[in-house]
Amino acid sequence: MTTKYQGTPEDVRALDAYIKLSRAAESVFDRINARLPEYDLTTTQFAALEALYHLGTLSQVVLAAKLLKSTGNITTVLQNLEKRGLIERERRPDDQRVVQVSISERGRALISAMFPAHVARVVEAFAVLTAEEQATLARLCRKLGTAQAAHREPARAEID
Repeated sequence: MTTKYQGTPEDVRALDAYIKLSRAAESVFDRINARLPEYDLTTTQFAALEALYHLGTLSQVVLAAKLLKSTGNITTVLQNLEKRGLIERERRPDDQRVVQVSISERGRALISAMFPAHVARVVEAFAVLTAEEQATLARLCRKLGTAQAAHREPARAEID
């Protein structure tokens, strides 16, 4: 699908690329994340568990920034994960404003059991592209994403 907008060539080119990027991303996300409901996880809950699993304990603000979520949204996500015993939250003793989030043993067991299949779905979804195309796509996405940092909310821009 291309844009039907009758703007300048620059407008049409940018809108066409945006539409293709959005549709491709949505299709890939849907395919890769289709199994998350089997684990009673949302995409954001899975992303939070995966980040904590691979990066270790993070402050709630840093985790929100890494997932490109608002602090309000991440609070709800973490409350639900905590109710299930998948994460633990604790205020830092030296600064009560900071909430540290860590994955629990139960959360670690869940993510370690499901992550290999998740990676396999990612590899399968991207197999349509050659290794060189995957590297080019990754480079272009990083370039596009990091260029947006100046336009983000301050809490997000300073964490990238």
